[in-house]
Amino acid sequence: MSQVVDLDKAKLELNVRRGFRNWKTKFGEDFGLYTLLSQLSEKTLLFMAQGKGDNSFYLYDLVMNLLGLGSGFELNDLNTKDKMMVMDRFLFLLDRIRFEYMKRLGWLESYPGEEFTITELVIHYDEIAPGIQARPPILRHDHSLYPDYCRMSLFQKEELIRKLIPQALKKIQDQLTTL
Repeated sequence: MSQVVDLDKAKLELNVRRGFRNWKTKFGEDFGLYTLLSQLSEKTLLFMAQGKGDNSFYLYDLVMNLLGLGSGFELNDLNTKDKMMVMDRFLFLLDRIRFEYMKRLGWLESYPGEEFTITELVIHYDEIAPGIQARPPILRHDHSLYPDYCRMSLFQKEELIRKLIPQALKKIQDQLTTL
């Protein structure tokens, strides 16, 4: 009896293995198709949240492999359209990673998109990003800025949360120097 092979699923699984290959090597952890940001170790999250220099390679590499565009080393070889597609997903994913870190700090109650896997955030970006980006993260009720947050418009809430990112990045640097 012959088996029917779902070629799309097989291609996706191959892209996921390729996409997380460098993550597995770097962090010594297991990542896969169903990995959520909430499942990332603190070490991985701290590294990824910085989003600059060598750290950004791992996100670019993941996005490019998940989209079947090659390795992160080939980012500059992409045509403009594909490069913008990668950049959009990179920035979107970086925001979610930083929001996850802020949630772990106890600053956020929740953030839009936390229920999606990392793979879904990248592959289904066009379908899910508009709805997610239209909603700001929810500041925790015990945060000192919560009373102000409650009186703000959606745009102002988003702006307030974004203004907290440098403070979160400073905390990351502080944590990395003590590790």
